[in-house]
Amino acid sequence: MPAVAPQSVQLTCPACGTPFRASIYTLVDVSEQPELKPALLSGQLNVAVCPSCRTASMLGAPLVYHDARKQLCLVYFPQELNARPEEQERFIGEVTSFIIRSLPPEAPRGYLLAPRRFLTLPSLLDAILEADGISRETLDRQRAYVELISDLASLLGSDDDFNALVEQRRDEFGPEFFATLEAFIQATPDEQAESRALLIQVRERLAELVGEPSLEASDQEIAAAIERLSAVPDEELEYAVAELRPLIDYGFFQAWTERIDAAMAGGHADEAARLFDRRARILAMVEDLDQQAQAMFEAGSAVLAEILAAPDPIAALQQRADQVDEAFMIALSANAGAAQRAGRDDVVQQLEQLANVALEIIQSRLSPEERFINELLLAETPREATALLRKNVAKITPDLVAQLNQLADQEQARINTETAERLRQLAREAGAMLF
Repeated sequence: MPAVAPQSVQLTCPACGTPFRASIYTLVDVSEQPELKPALLSGQLNVAVCPSCRTASMLGAPLVYHDARKQLCLVYFPQELNARPEEQERFIGEVTSFIIRSLPPEAPRGYLLAPRRFLTLPSLLDAILEADGISRETLDRQRAYVELISDLASLLGSDDDFNALVEQRRDEFGPEFFATLEAFIQATPDEQAESRALLIQVRERLAELVGEPSLEASDQEIAAAIERLSAVPDEELEYAVAELRPLIDYGFFQAWTERIDAAMAGGHADEAARLFDRRARILAMVEDLDQQAQAMFEAGSAVLAEILAAPDPIAALQQRADQVDEAFMIALSANAGAAQRAGRDDVVQQLEQLANVALEIIQSRLSPEERFINELLLAETPREATALLRKNVAKITPDLVAQLNQLADQEQARINTETAERLRQLAREAGAMLF
């Protein structure tokens, strides 16, 4: 289904009377536009900010939320619209009919015939988060953060009131709050630049008053990484280094050196020598990983540049199907992100078209078993994966079970214990369904 563009509406600021235009969404289809989900959950969708006085207002509009993968169709009608029942039914019918026509022929449709309705927007958001497996405690905590961020944004025009609220709620401004605020900023759609600027101003004011928690790895994380890399067997070191690469920086090596010095000071020369040798190996592996990553990105970027320079980029991509690999997809994603930040919607659209074709090429290389395993691994919870197995009993064969176990062994060798266990659990469940 093509991306649904927001509607442009004419507004008058309730605070200062300035007329201005804003964008509004009535359909949020996260199957096609996943970037709208965090914007909706963070309260940044359908929010208008007056360009004159910076007053933010929530736009009252009916909303349909659709997630095909989870078979969710949720509807919210603001009570202030006073829409008659027949008007609501007409709107819901038009939107669900549009979604049904856009779905692939084999896709389930029954859930669209009876969408869940909500009287309040928070209750709809709760349903979305609960479908993601988020606990009620987490929902309540996040809602409190949302309300606090909203209160802070509304007080930006008054330094005294803003400072008083910060002082009153100082204990709540921890790493999780700032992570939530940053997520809101990143989730704000491009067409709501004023709202993003408002949130950035909140973050900057808070950083001045309470300080912003560091996002760098904590001492505990570095200590845990050192413990693991100092104890892991030689044959598993490379995989462990690759997994822990984000934590291996100057602070990591500084802490490692302190361990060497402590071993020497304690008279454990052999242990100091072992740690010294292993540090050298880790440093060499990190440099090699970074060089490989850079070479991979440059190779993918070169292929992408050739394709974009062609008269027909789609045809050029199909001709270079053998060059569609991880490096190409990384370069494609990086360029799409850069184009989006630069406001180049035309380039973003072109890159998204190339990404769709590239994914089709990758999918065409997979065996039916590999495609089904990918679907199972994409399930967000074990329960969803189990449900998917039960819906596709015909695809469960001894070969599928064997392949799941082989992949589990490979992931275990890479120290990806969580993925390995998930694959083994899938193998056990699939095996049980064979009998």
